[in-house]
Amino acid sequence: MKTSGLVLAAVSAMALNVGGASAETFRLGSSGDLYGMDPHSMTDSFTVAFLHHVYEPLVRYDASLGTEPALATEWEWVSETTARYHLREGVTFHDGQEFTAEDVVASINRAIHPDSPVRGNMAGVIGAVAVDDFTVDITLEGPSPLLNNYLTNIYIMDRGWLEEHDSLDPIDAQKGEEGYTTSNANGTGPFILKSRTPDAKTVLTVNEGWWDEPVHNLTQIELNPINSDATRVAALLSGELDMIFPSPLQDARRIAGTDGIKVMQAPGLRTIMMGFNLSDTLNNSDADGNPLKDLRVRQAIAESISYDLLHEKIMRGTSRSAGTLVAPDVSGFDAEVDAISAYDPEAAKAKLAEAGYADGFRLAMNCPNDRYVNDAEICQALSAMMARVGIEVALTTETKSLHFQRARAGETDMFMLGWATLPMLDGFSVLSAMLHTPEGQYGTWNPGGYSNPEVDRLTTAVAVELDADKRVEMTIAALKIADDELAWLPLHQQPLSWAARDVVEIPQTADDKPRLWLAQIAN
Repeated sequence: MKTSGLVLAAVSAMALNVGGASAETFRLGSSGDLYGMDPHSMTDSFTVAFLHHVYEPLVRYDASLGTEPALATEWEWVSETTARYHLREGVTFHDGQEFTAEDVVASINRAIHPDSPVRGNMAGVIGAVAVDDFTVDITLEGPSPLLNNYLTNIYIMDRGWLEEHDSLDPIDAQKGEEGYTTSNANGTGPFILKSRTPDAKTVLTVNEGWWDEPVHNLTQIELNPINSDATRVAALLSGELDMIFPSPLQDARRIAGTDGIKVMQAPGLRTIMMGFNLSDTLNNSDADGNPLKDLRVRQAIAESISYDLLHEKIMRGTSRSAGTLVAPDVSGFDAEVDAISAYDPEAAKAKLAEAGYADGFRLAMNCPNDRYVNDAEICQALSAMMARVGIEVALTTETKSLHFQRARAGETDMFMLGWATLPMLDGFSVLSAMLHTPEGQYGTWNPGGYSNPEVDRLTTAVAVELDADKRVEMTIAALKIADDELAWLPLHQQPLSWAARDVVEIPQTADDKPRLWLAQIAN
């Protein structure tokens, strides 16, 4: 249903001026900026979440993280390898062009293009064909129990608009690539791109022709990237912002004690971990070859870490220490696999000596300073702990865009990554993107080069297994192999931490994605 002009007029008439802005202008302060406006150009969860206000998928997650119709109204399997989607009629893009099957076909094929960074979220998808103007068949290599989960993250773009601006092929923002779609947008979503100044402000205005019944009472969204925690908090407390995301844990008590401000915290799905460069040589090391290829060295690093210190001092008691790569709420989690290495510096030194590094060695560690909760502080603590067992760490903390660009290019020795299994909400997300040997649609976030034939076999089997119990068994088996081999070093699940003015009403979901089309600013 299109938004009623009378409803918008009534909402506007009830505007409440607070901090110099009307109640319908939602001012969000984030720790970092978007990678750009192209929804197929990166897998960064925050960018994907924000672009959902402009672009839409065929199927979306609701406030309870259940799937519901979006640009598709219904769907069915016509064979084991073909799913048919019936599209919503009467939907238009922001430039007024009609939404049809050709837009879906172009978007699916763009997302699975060999150069697309999101192709790992479409494992097993071969392509899409239009049956008629409002029916699309998606073809797959085999049965896909998670197809709708995949599609929640694949936003539909206007084929004609892409062709007009020579943008049918994807770009990779995390490699620094740019194109017309980096700074321009044309979606079907509840908000329209009004202006964008990278690293300063992105402004969206309400789409009065949105097909859905609006729940929000917003007329405009302003995204303000503010790297400094102190500055971001000050802007909220002074009334310059309506909400900050994330809210720094160290300031939670002070924020909650401020009149008119509330802190919102809840358990999160995102596992924070360290990745290892497992190539033949390191980038910044005085050791011959690559010590990280030796399991004993990786085990020594794990034993050098005090998980209690990270939990209590760095994360203020709000994290959940992790011994496996998925959170307890994610399919594939197993409590027995979730074993945390004991803090034992002497055992770590012994393993290093056994591996031939009794005198230690030097390596480089790269971490973001604007992506995860206390990310730079975590890496500073890790560096100090590793130094105590003889591993000298050259630490670089940097903005997320530079960090992930370097990590994916293999220019780091150790690097930080957070993974929430989105959009799948399933352990297969980790298997397919992070643990499978890089090839085709698999291993798109495996820059360290981990490879195990049995993990590869289990991953491809999980991709097509329709029996839920068998899928879980195989997922657990693959994760156990990867954990035993320390393919990645899991640290913890970080908490959801938002803060907002008391008048802001917004659902806080476990995927840590603010859905402002469900938000209201009360009068």
